[in-house]
Amino acid sequence: MGKSGKFTLVIGATGTTGSRVAARLAAGGRRVKAAGPRATPVAGTCPVRFDWDDPASFEGALEGADRVYLVPPPGSPDPAAVMLPFLRQARTAGVRCAVLLSSSAIPVGGPAVGQVHQALPGLFSQWAVLRPSWFMQNFIGNHVHARTIRTDGTIRTAAGEGRVGFVDADDIAAVAVHALTEARAPNTDLILTGPQALNYGDIAAILTRVTGQPITHHQLTYEQMRHRLAADMPAEFAAMLTGMDRAIAEGAEDRTTDTVQRLTGLPPRSFRAFAEREMRRLRS
Repeated sequence: MGKSGKFTLVIGATGTTGSRVAARLAAGGRRVKAAGPRATPVAGTCPVRFDWDDPASFEGALEGADRVYLVPPPGSPDPAAVMLPFLRQARTAGVRCAVLLSSSAIPVGGPAVGQVHQALPGLFSQWAVLRPSWFMQNFIGNHVHARTIRTDGTIRTAAGEGRVGFVDADDIAAVAVHALTEARAPNTDLILTGPQALNYGDIAAILTRVTGQPITHHQLTYEQMRHRLAADMPAEFAAMLTGMDRAIAEGAEDRTTDTVQRLTGLPPRSFRAFAEREMRRLRS
């Protein structure tokens, strides 16, 4: 796509992938609008207020932008209701490339952001849908798994022995930047994984070795997991997330792809390497 005087609008620019996408674009000399509800400053970018729940914020965020990185509204069971009007407005405003963050668990036309995925090719001539597997970052920071690891050394899921191709958010961001900046966007959906499919017991064992602290996987039933999540989020969204755990138990995420290597030229980071890097950060 080459460099231009136009901006790339990065929605969710302080989030797990958005912050990395914004930083990589800015480091590459691109003009970036870092969008979020509070217009939080992000190094090397132009902060702009953007709130999915406030359509009045759309126009200012879109001004001067010709491409957009889309992170759906968090926790929304029906993101298409707000995202599709925004995307139509974006096309009218001159955006010609859109890269959407979805999930490996959500097919085109499926629930939640799957409806946005389905609409994207009809709206933009250049597009990509990133469908990453579960984030390695789920085990650090403020994610529920990270909190229980710190509190009592457990990871609680309803995923049984099912395996997941956990992927580093840095690798997701690298693919996003590729899709946003190449002369031709992928114009397809991209399943993103790490190099290995691991179950939560494997994750606990790796974390135990790297941290020196005993960490175990505590398996919950579907009902136990749904009840636990519903304490912190809408019941419909809790049921959807718990359903994803059940799908993992049934083998739905037991796969790896070469997408990260093929598009970026670099191999995806392993979970062991990720855990060791995070421990170094904590100790530095």
